Amino acid sequence: MPPVAQIDSCHARTPAASAPPAGNRGLAVLIAVTMPVLFGVVSGIFTPRGPVTTGEALTTMALALAIGVIAGAAVRSRWAIVFVPVVFIAALEVTRMPITGPTVDAVRLDTQLGWIAFVTGRGIHGLLAVAPLILGAIFGAAYARRHKRELAAPRRFTQRIGLYSRRTLTALLTLTLIALALGVARPAGTDPIVDADGTALPGSIAELTTVTLDGRELGVMIRGHDVRNPILMFVAGGPGGSELGAMRRHLSALEHDFTVVTLDQRGTGKSYAELDPASTLTFDRGVSDVIDLASYLRERFGTDSIYLVGQSYGSLVGVRAAQQRPDLFTAYIGVGQMVSPAETDQITYLDTLAWARASGNREVIEELTAIGPPPYERMSDYEPVLTHETPDVYPYDHSVNSEGAGQFSENLFVREYTLLEQIHALGAFMDVASILYPQLQEIDLRVDALKLDIPVYLMQGRFEARGRAELAEEWFDMVQAPHKEVLLFDTSGHRPLFEQPEVFHDAMVRIEGQR
Repeated sequence: MPPVAQIDSCHARTPAASAPPAGNRGLAVLIAVTMPVLFGVVSGIFTPRGPVTTGEALTTMALALAIGVIAGAAVRSRWAIVFVPVVFIAALEVTRMPITGPTVDAVRLDTQLGWIAFVTGRGIHGLLAVAPLILGAIFGAAYARRHKRELAAPRRFTQRIGLYSRRTLTALLTLTLIALALGVARPAGTDPIVDADGTALPGSIAELTTVTLDGRELGVMIRGHDVRNPILMFVAGGPGGSELGAMRRHLSALEHDFTVVTLDQRGTGKSYAELDPASTLTFDRGVSDVIDLASYLRERFGTDSIYLVGQSYGSLVGVRAAQQRPDLFTAYIGVGQMVSPAETDQITYLDTLAWARASGNREVIEELTAIGPPPYERMSDYEPVLTHETPDVYPYDHSVNSEGAGQFSENLFVREYTLLEQIHALGAFMDVASILYPQLQEIDLRVDALKLDIPVYLMQGRFEARGRAELAEEWFDMVQAPHKEVLLFDTSGHRPLFEQPEVFHDAMVRIEGQR
């Protein structure tokens, strides 16, 4: 009879047979407790936010399964299925207490953001560590009891039903974890650029790689039909956003005319593993990373033609980088330009409250009144405004655009991301934003970015939120630059380069042609 059946099948032949001597029992319990404690401590030190890379995930699953087997075999009892995971979780939570962020902070299930943080944080960690611990404990206890011949065949009908039910659940858990391991092991990649015959285009580049910046391995996607083309370097928004999928799905036309470089900033997308220690995650360090990457690209490709494109939060990083090192960049292109996050939030809060009152939405009125105007210490307090911004407060028709109302979430399921990167995308967004967003409250480009020594182009959506659009217009009128220009995308909101990619492509080709 298979070990899975044996653990649950029945009764020890005698009470004495089911219980090892007292000395052995003490040692067994010590082993069964010590192993998951050590596993929890090690996990809390090395993977405090859970496994974030393929290697970490598969290693965690293998260790958890092995530890579960050892613990289950030591105590020869189904109770190992309960106490081994509990001991592991307790040790993990205590060890990672210094780590902060929505995915590791106290569980809050009263908001959508709280659920997202729980599922992408503790939820996926549970699948990768707790579930294999449970399965291992089942197998370990079954093997030990069979080896000691402590099990008898089930006699009564209800006993057989219970046995088969437990067998079925164990089999389902086993298959689920095998499928999860196979999914986690799926590598990421990016398709080569090919000619009409399907042959890699000579002189082209299609890389999904990492670049070491300030000792950190940051994910970078580099694609282009000809490496001699000028470089377009894209810095995503958020903070915490990753746009590898959006650049691939909507802006592949750029690759004909530019070598397109898309950076995953610290803690985002393919760079999620570089989030900790959180003390290194600063706005200024993000600016330095962009400057360092530009220097790397100049040296690698032997060019001094780099167009810096920043979207949303990335536009703040981009302006600062262009201020500090104008010699590295041909021009700055701001998309969904941010100017003063604090003032934008104030305006959006008031507009959301006005919309709620006009529409009679008492729930939102009460929420906004209770929390008061921003800034907020907790990310979850931004939820009422974030939830209602585009569909309700600033509505427009997304159906005519390349990217729909789902925005960046529509672009996760591309092969440039591993399964874990897809799962962690929203959790990473929240963790990074919780650390970086408070640092942005003092930024106001109308005060500290009134002169750029390179051309400035703003590409704005006609339906951009008022709190961003009006401030961007004010800053643009104030800033001094060798050349400046605004292009309005007539069916777009905050993400015009993805909503109307053909317009963005044509604009970039024109800008390069005028150089």
